[in-house]
Amino acid sequence: MKTMKSIVLPLGLIYVTFVSAAYAAAGETPRVNRVQMELAEKGLDATLQRFCSDNTRTLIGLSRGVYLEGTGAVLTAEVILVSAQVNIMRPLPTKEEIVQMHKTKLARVPELKKVLKDALVSAAGSLATIPPDEQIVIAVIIPRFTFEDATGVPVQITVQASKRKLLESKGAALDAVIKVTED
Repeated sequence: MKTMKSIVLPLGLIYVTFVSAAYAAAGETPRVNRVQMELAEKGLDATLQRFCSDNTRTLIGLSRGVYLEGTGAVLTAEVILVSAQVNIMRPLPTKEEIVQMHKTKLARVPELKKVLKDALVSAAGSLATIPPDEQIVIAVIIPRFTFEDATGVPVQITVQASKRKLLESKGAALDAVIKVTED
């Protein structure tokens, strides 16, 4: 009986061969290879893992990135701003805990925006082969609990700017070039 490894490894090699052959036949290589994108993803993961001042674990899953020819790179992640202390014996927090969770979330949104701006600059530096006039975008989803007060807390925060402007700007000028949107 063949092991899974003995089947998957040859299939993986065949896939890589076909993809390489397709790019070679087209006479071009991908502008942003997977290695570069993984570097940007891991950088974003490290940044979002524990960005809060109390070192709370905030990243859910792993970041994902894609490159869109002529447009730029988009990185996405999911971040939980506050963990609810619920379990099978206590499925819902108290009203006081819900109020405190809301206050904490509201306080962490500006922290998250600052961290995302810094991560955007870092991503621009690590994605070396993206043309300077294309965009670098980071979109973060902030999930909600059904019981929480979501007033004033966005579901998504997106930061974006052209690579050139990110690499040329420093300090306060950086805020002027980064577009921040909340949904």
